[in-house]
Amino acid sequence: MGFKEFLGERLSFLDHYSKFANRDKPLPSWSDSDVEAFIATDPVHGPALKTAREAAKISATGSVIGAVSTAGFAWKYSKSLHGSGLAFVFGGLVGWTVGQEIANHSLQMYRFDTLAAQTKFLEWWEDKSE
Repeated sequence: MGFKEFLGERLSFLDHYSKFANRDKPLPSWSDSDVEAFIATDPVHGPALKTAREAAKISATGSVIGAVSTAGFAWKYSKSLHGSGLAFVFGGLVGWTVGQEIANHSLQMYRFDTLAAQTKFLEWWEDKSE
């Protein structure tokens, strides 16, 4: 198996989004009320999309907490601007990862196919916006 096949297998989820990303005219942006309308109208994929959005909020909160706390810790003890900047980036990445794991367990994300829910939303938005 070559490198191209290896990457194609690992990144096959991108095929779901390619029809939306490779359009001649991009999809118009949507608002939270549009997403809520989809969640209310789709009883199968709506709850999965709602849970995925909640998980993203938890992950973003973890990222902010991780970034600020590690950058503050680095600044307090080193007074190094570049060290604090690196700690900010690394803390944000670790915070996002920890937040995602907390969301996965607390919201039981393993029960949902969030990729299918996001694809269905994009299809719904494409139909609605045309």
